[in-house]
Amino acid sequence: MTNIMENPRYAHTASLLTKGKILVTGGWGGTSYLNSAELYDISVGNWATTGNMNIARECHTSSVLPNGNVLVTGGLNFIPLNRSELY
Repeated sequence: MTNIMENPRYAHTASLLTKGKILVTGGWGGTSYLNSAELYDISVGNWATTGNMNIARECHTSSVLPNGNVLVTGGLNFIPLNRSELY
């Protein structure tokens, strides 16, 4: 059993990182676009908040890069976005 996420969300992304963690970014929280991000630790089943994105977004993509960073691109925030961010 896991604890619950800080923010309910959909239209977000989830990226499997090294060392058994999953980064969840953005999405729609039911009343607003989200810029928040959370880390899930697979080994202990816990969620923790982490640094926010600069731009709230949903329907974006996230790609784990060879160096371990995550590239978050595009998505929507009322209009289509052409911005990217690195985690």
